[in-house]
Amino acid sequence: MRSKTIFVLVFALAIAYADCNSEGDALNAWKVSLADPNNVLQSWDPTLVNPCTWLHVTCNDENSVTRVDLGVAGLSGPLVPQLGLLANLQYLEVYGNKLSGAIPSALGNLTNLVSLDLYHNRLSGSIPAVLGNLRSLRFLRLNGNKLSGNLPDSIVQLINHGHLQILDVSNNRLAGTVRATKKTGFAVTTVIQDPKAYY
Repeated sequence: MRSKTIFVLVFALAIAYADCNSEGDALNAWKVSLADPNNVLQSWDPTLVNPCTWLHVTCNDENSVTRVDLGVAGLSGPLVPQLGLLANLQYLEVYGNKLSGAIPSALGNLTNLVSLDLYHNRLSGSIPAVLGNLRSLRFLRLNGNKLSGNLPDSIVQLINHGHLQILDVSNNRLAGTVRATKKTGFAVTTVIQDPKAYY
């Protein structure tokens, strides 16, 4: 019986290690794609057991990444699809950098996300409709980029059915129509938009 208990414990630890390692691999895949002139990612060492000791990364009690804080860090480069593997991520704060390229659709897998702050970067392309899967989202700030196209209906549905409190899509190249403020059973959503465009 004791050997069975030890086996189960070792198996559980192996699964936890693999999960933490995959999160470290995902963040390292992002690191290697970025230019980091200020060395803010210097502590992101992929040889460590998990990324919970890395600067700008916060984990929960299970050593799973819940927060990445890289606001105004001088970073340039893309967001990578591997970020969608951070299943317990609640806060992705990478505002005020020089990130470019598209917002990966894989971010729609981050269903525990509470805050997605990508404002004041150089992101382009359309806003992925799959971000409408993020029903826990309270803050979606995409302002100050080069995003184009319409605001997806799925994002508008977050206003009607989700917990969204702030949606800021100003200073982009978007088109479409949405009411400025919508009171729901959950929260009052404030939509911040360009004065000459309607979302």
